[in-house]
Amino acid sequence: MMMHPMFHERKGGLWNVPRGSIVRTHPHLRSPTIMAQLTITEALAEIKTIGKRVDAKRQFVSQYVARQEIVRVPLANQGGSAAAIKAELQSIHDLEERAINIRLAINAANVATMVTVAEVTRSIAGWITWRRDVAPKVKAFQAGMRSGIANIRRESLQKGMNIVQSVNSTEQSDKNVVINVDELALAKEAEEMENVLGTLDGLLSLKNATVLIDVA
Repeated sequence: MMMHPMFHERKGGLWNVPRGSIVRTHPHLRSPTIMAQLTITEALAEIKTIGKRVDAKRQFVSQYVARQEIVRVPLANQGGSAAAIKAELQSIHDLEERAINIRLAINAANVATMVTVAEVTRSIAGWITWRRDVAPKVKAFQAGMRSGIANIRRESLQKGMNIVQSVNSTEQSDKNVVINVDELALAKEAEEMENVLGTLDGLLSLKNATVLIDVA
């Protein structure tokens, strides 16, 4: 793999290479494979652009799927409707393949890039999975616990009963309602969760703006 600002040499001449690209050569191939380097932020933006382009092309194709034979051939300058549709369908396929390649390159970079948050080190892919699949359930559980304790406390006070922590309960009484969860610790865990999520969002934004991927 070689980096060149403009050209990659070969016998008999030069290959013109875009600035900032990577040229991959193979002894059995007559032409090089040019790999464009993008930040993950740029790659994600391109995926969105590809989606919009594909939607527009599909809308174009749908307009020329069929016509009455007597009607003047549309798109005559492009070889007629059939040829134009064929070209657009091929273009759609190529764009979709590029979007797939970009996604795969992003996934590979996310697996390879490690990030530490709150003394826990995971790959970016691992953190993204944690944020999507684990964090929401933990937050919902914590909120449910705190809400449940608050309801128990309110109802118990209305009935004239005492609220005690299990660690502080020294004698049994019909007037006592024992809370088996450390409320301060629970509140601290919820705060730490928000801190981790906030820190993680900032780190992921930074990595997206700086980590480079290669896309053919």
